[in-house]
Amino acid sequence: MRPLLNLFRTSLTDLPVVLVTTTALLGGSMLAANAAAAASDAKLSQASRYWQSPEAPDREAYVDEPMPPGFQVIPTELEGPVFADAQGRTLYKWQLQALRNGATGDREGKASACTSEVLRVSAGLMSPYPAGLVLPDLDLRRSCTDTWPPVLAPKDAKEVGKWTIIPREDGAGQWAYGGYPLYTSILDKKAGDVLGGTKMGGGGDGGVVRVPVGPTPVLPPEFEVVPMVVGRMLVDNRGYSVYYWDGDAPNVSKCQRDCLADWTPVPAPAVAKERQEWTIIERSPGIKQWAFRGKPLYTYNHDQERRAFWGADVPGWHNAYTQRVVTPPEEFTIQDAEGGGQVLATANGRTIYRYSCRDDSFAQLACDNPDTTQAYRMAICGSGDPKVCLETFPYVIAPAGAKSASRLWSVMAIDPNTGHRAAPGQQDALQVWAYRDRPVYTYAGDDQPGVTNGDGLGEFTGRRNGYKAFVLLDIFQGNEFRP
Repeated sequence: MRPLLNLFRTSLTDLPVVLVTTTALLGGSMLAANAAAAASDAKLSQASRYWQSPEAPDREAYVDEPMPPGFQVIPTELEGPVFADAQGRTLYKWQLQALRNGATGDREGKASACTSEVLRVSAGLMSPYPAGLVLPDLDLRRSCTDTWPPVLAPKDAKEVGKWTIIPREDGAGQWAYGGYPLYTSILDKKAGDVLGGTKMGGGGDGGVVRVPVGPTPVLPPEFEVVPMVVGRMLVDNRGYSVYYWDGDAPNVSKCQRDCLADWTPVPAPAVAKERQEWTIIERSPGIKQWAFRGKPLYTYNHDQERRAFWGADVPGWHNAYTQRVVTPPEEFTIQDAEGGGQVLATANGRTIYRYSCRDDSFAQLACDNPDTTQAYRMAICGSGDPKVCLETFPYVIAPAGAKSASRLWSVMAIDPNTGHRAAPGQQDALQVWAYRDRPVYTYAGDDQPGVTNGDGLGEFTGRRNGYKAFVLLDIFQGNEFRP
C-alpha cells in the first residue's frame, strides 16, 4: 500500500487517547465511562464491517451435484464450501498459469504435471532468476507429490457429472473435477482445513497457487461471489458491489425518491425465480428487485470501480456477503492505513504482516510456512541472520493462554534461532500468533498506527518472496482480494 491519502475514519487506538484526554480536562468520572463505552461501540462498529461472530449462522449455500462415493462437501470459514475426501481433506487443483518466462501447472483434460521427482534447481520462470540455480536446503526438499498427494481413484471407480478420471504417468487413475486433476495438501491436518491454497487470485507475481475446489454457490445469474480476505462478497454480473440498507424492512424496500439518486435497486427479470435465500420483491407493479436473506439489494451510483466499498461508508449501508470470516483474536485492532484503506493491527496499533513465498521451480512449492526452508525469508528480513530478522520483522507474540474463536488463527511455538517449529518443551520457544498456520509479524520501521512501511519488502513487491501488510480494505490496489 503506497501513501496517497488518509481515510477520515477514527482509528481504534486513537479513540481511547482522545477521550481520556478530554476526561482529564473536564475531570468527570461519568465522561470517562462514556468514553470507554464510545470506544467499545466504535470497535464493534468497525468489526461488524468485516467479520461475523462465531454464533452467526451465515454460510454460503451451494448447488447439490452428484459426487463419486467417498467425497463430501465441507463448509469452511474463508473459502466457503469445498470438496473433501472421506477423511475431510480439502481437494485442490493446480491450473496452468503463465508466469514471466513460461508457464506451469496442469492443463485441462491432461495428465498431472505434479511428479515424484525432487526438483533441485530453479526453472527460470520468474525473472530475474535464470534457470539452473541450486535451490536451498535440498536435504529437506520434498517432491511435488510428497507435498500435493494426488487423489487416486479406485480401479472400479465410475465417472459422474464433472468428476472424471485422468491416468497418471505410472498408470494410476487420478480424480479430476472440471477437467483438472485433484490433490490434497500435507498442510491440512484436520477436516475442514484449507491451508494449502486459496480461491483468491494471487496474480502472476505470486506464482501458481493451488486452488481449493468446491461446488457452485446458489446464485441468480445476475450475481457472482468474489473471494477476499474477510469473506465472500457479492457483486453483480458486471462486477459492481451490491449493498443492503438498515432502513429497509424484511423483503420491503423503503429506498424511494431522493434515496434513488444514490442507489439503484438490483432488478430481477420477469422470468426470475426465487431460490433458497434469494427472494424477489415488487417495488411497483411489474418492477421487481432482488433480495438476499430478506434484504433488498442495490448498487451504489457513485462507485467508480468494480468490487468497491464506497457505498459502505454511507451510514446504514453495507456490502453484502454470502458469509464473512469469524472475528480474529480480541486483542487485534483495525487501523486506518496511510495508503487509503484499513489494516489489521496489534493492540498498540502496529500493522500486522504476512509473509509470502513460492520457489522458482516447475512445481511452484510454497515456502511461506515454518515447515519449509527459511532461507528465502531470512534473506529478506535479515540477510540470512535470524537475529536481525527477529529485530526487523518480529513475531506477534501471543499472550499466555491465548485462543481464537476463528479457525484461521492459532498459537504456534517457533524456534527463534531457525524460524521452524520449536521442538516439544523447547525452553526458548516463542509463542506466536499464526494465520492459516503461518506466523504473523510486525515491522520495526513502523513508528505509528496505520503505517505500513514494511509492505512490499521483498521480491516483486513482496508477492514472490516477502512481506505484505494484512490488508482488510485497500481502496486503490485491491490487496484485500489477494492471498
